[in-house]
Amino acid sequence: MVRTRRIWVTAAAVLALVGGVSGTTAHARQAPAAVRSDGKLPPGWHIDQGRSAPQLVWRSGRRVPMGDARVEFRADGRLLGVPKPERDGHTFRLGLDGAARAGALKNLQVWSGGRRLDTREAAPTTSAAARPPAPLPANPVDPGKPGPYRTKTGSYRLKSVRLPGFSVPVEMQAVVVAPTGVSGARPLALFLHGRHATCYAPQGGSDDASGAWPCPDGTLPIPSHRGYLRDQQLLASQGYVTVSISANGINGQDWQAEDGGAQARSSLIRLHLAHWADWARDPRHAPPIVREAPRADLSRVLLIGHSRGGEGVNRAALDSLYPPPADQDGYHGRVRWHISGTVLIGPTVFGQNPVPDVPSLTILPGCDGDVSDLQGEVYVDGTRAVSSGKALHSAVYVIGADHNFFNTEWTPGQAQAPAEDDFSDDPDHPDPVCSPQAATRLTADQQHRAGSTYIAAAARLFVARDDRVRPLLDGSGRRAPSADPARVLGHAVGANRGAGFLPDGKVTVTGGRLCSAVDPDPAVACLGQGATGVSPHFAQWETGRETGRHAIALDWTSAGTPARVRVARPISLSGAEALALRVFVPPNSRGTSLDVSVTDSHGRRATLGRVRADGLPGSDRTASYWARELRVPLTAAHRAGVDLRSVTSLELTPRSGSGRAWLMDAWGWRPGTPAVRAAGLPRVDVGRLTVDEGDSGVRTYHVPVRVSGRGSGQVRVYVVDPATGTAKDRLVTVRPGGHGIDVPVKVRGNTRYGADVPYDVLVKAVHGAVVGSYRGGLTVHNDDPAPTVTVTPLADRVTEGAALKWRISLSQAADTDIGALFVPVPVGSGGTELSTKDVDPGWLAEVSGADPDPERPLSQVDGLYLWLDVPAGKTGLDVTVPTVRDQVGEPAESVTFQQTDDEGKPLPGGLTLNGTVLDAS
Repeated sequence: MVRTRRIWVTAAAVLALVGGVSGTTAHARQAPAAVRSDGKLPPGWHIDQGRSAPQLVWRSGRRVPMGDARVEFRADGRLLGVPKPERDGHTFRLGLDGAARAGALKNLQVWSGGRRLDTREAAPTTSAAARPPAPLPANPVDPGKPGPYRTKTGSYRLKSVRLPGFSVPVEMQAVVVAPTGVSGARPLALFLHGRHATCYAPQGGSDDASGAWPCPDGTLPIPSHRGYLRDQQLLASQGYVTVSISANGINGQDWQAEDGGAQARSSLIRLHLAHWADWARDPRHAPPIVREAPRADLSRVLLIGHSRGGEGVNRAALDSLYPPPADQDGYHGRVRWHISGTVLIGPTVFGQNPVPDVPSLTILPGCDGDVSDLQGEVYVDGTRAVSSGKALHSAVYVIGADHNFFNTEWTPGQAQAPAEDDFSDDPDHPDPVCSPQAATRLTADQQHRAGSTYIAAAARLFVARDDRVRPLLDGSGRRAPSADPARVLGHAVGANRGAGFLPDGKVTVTGGRLCSAVDPDPAVACLGQGATGVSPHFAQWETGRETGRHAIALDWTSAGTPARVRVARPISLSGAEALALRVFVPPNSRGTSLDVSVTDSHGRRATLGRVRADGLPGSDRTASYWARELRVPLTAAHRAGVDLRSVTSLELTPRSGSGRAWLMDAWGWRPGTPAVRAAGLPRVDVGRLTVDEGDSGVRTYHVPVRVSGRGSGQVRVYVVDPATGTAKDRLVTVRPGGHGIDVPVKVRGNTRYGADVPYDVLVKAVHGAVVGSYRGGLTVHNDDPAPTVTVTPLADRVTEGAALKWRISLSQAADTDIGALFVPVPVGSGGTELSTKDVDPGWLAEVSGADPDPERPLSQVDGLYLWLDVPAGKTGLDVTVPTVRDQVGEPAESVTFQQTDDEGKPLPGGLTLNGTVLDAS
């Protein structure tokens, strides 16, 4: 049964409650009463009083495909939690624990990957067709060209494995593509797909695909791991042994993992790598395809992950350098491999803690309809100042690419199972950038070819250490012809970039604004109001406000007024060839010009040159506020005698008439890709402890935090208040064996029933540290039985014009609201049921949204429900149903409201509200 907004209304309207029972001020359940300004839950929402605890339920009118971005429930902009998806693809459930109790459900919204799911997207506000930028100059070396080797394809299946936190074993299955006719050991490239539907019905449609695992009878596993065969074939032709592993067993269960399955995916990757290490040492027990392939060189491993697979390979690289807690990990052997680099395709980054000392390439699809906020940019931005900065972290923005088409098994017309374009377009209001007919949109084959080319570029730079392909990845403004006609733009941090101007550090800004990447206050936030679309640089994390994530915003109405950035301590640009700035301007804008100047500690100033910035093609549905890398040589500073060893300020002076721009950072740059050695850093992992509240007394518990590794570093710790959902943060120095992160929680025992209460803790690396399990805390489990609910008739036989009345009583007060849902059911045989014209029309409209006409029994009114809610601390309430007096002679009429089960159906043996109305004539 589909319940609409008409179910949930204000207390006075729904229940016509009166006070006086055990001192209660009677009203409906506080949660429904506080969700919108008019007191109603938004369309598609309802609350189920589950057998153990109430659940907040949202049902979408359209099927929500299983994807990589998390579906999140938010209230007033803060994260309520990640709901459990039902197999129907429409329904999502979130337990209403102490963090989402009464009064906390205002302005409910459903988000996924930076996009609202619970509202229909408005027609694009940008109507003009977008233009792709001009092609960049070609790079002399094109990594997208096939190599000299023939290839061979095969597969293997090993015994399934059990991973911590997952009840069902996960498959160990893979497809291998390897070169033939080569000698010696060859580097290994491992692919991991993302979160997609796991099973499909061969004769069914997209609605028959599900996230079940194992696959039910009559359905088959979706072979997502076979979707990168073209990429594997290109790399194999160039001499790489490639393997793409299956992770359906994780996809079918990762909704229950606090980290979205990142640790499980890391464990799976390293379990496969351990087998490859065994086979390289002794191939006699290897699968046939592995024996027929060249021996894999495990000292040169490239990991490629798509979507949640991207977060998985990032975690695998982290875990290979800094071992995770054994109880959280599915792999417990030695590390017998070296991760040379990672490629992250449209990745998620729920933890926002990228590994700093492993080179990475992040591919950002400009028309991503799944991870649509392009949060993967954090794999670049989030590494700044964390470690030595020698590892190159690159992002390339592929204009017109969607999320799915990098995997042929997720591509319509190429996949075995039903597949779709994740950027859903309204034919009546086509998106100017991403609709299929837009000049900027890529076809599936064009997109996949571009993806293959840039994966090969990363392999050639990170593994083969061929610096000639670096200009494709580091923002030097070169293109790979094999990727044509795709427009692929890039920027980077790390490698041979030296000291720089970093807004996250200690800087003073004049003539511009030091803005916050994530802040609910538009006056403080970097984009604020009026933005068309979003910025990948400002992807939201789990808190409504973040400390330490900044950019510099420029807004001018006439040319010539400089914005000046002054650092607290002079920086050295000595040895650099150029100053590399990452700057973005509004989408679709053209011709923004800025003069770039620097000043040293002696007051000597030099204008280095002028940069021009054009906006990316964008609409209100794209994440196109993305920085281009702009470079100016330092020759003018040398001529002016500026002491580049002691630079104190950077100036940007607009030369266009008016405009806006944002500076992400600026660095001293010179060519080259230095060797990277991972630093010995402390690693932080937050666990979760669940404790019973007890019957009496006060006990103090501590959130479990493990610090391993070496050295000391700084992390930022956020502690979320379970009552308000707001977070307080502090900067903490951590070291192995230390007690820097100490979060005590006082638990007061009682004998009253209540909801479980979570005290959540979140951690981010700041400097000289890494974070694995970023989210944990302490959950206080209610250990008291729920009170008994009884119904006592107060006026169950009345004359028309009077009100039927019942009293709802609890055996004892509870620490949470106690509610039950009732639905009218037909009366017994021979009786006459109360109709829509026998009750107050205003009451009927508020309860169900229905009109009295045409007259019909109450049990036939669609959406008529009563939510009876006893507030926390109270023991009862009265409920009335007002009737009206008419001039028609009629027999006695009856009504029965029956308690429902979790699905809104009458519950056999449940509570009932029975009433009879007598004729007044």
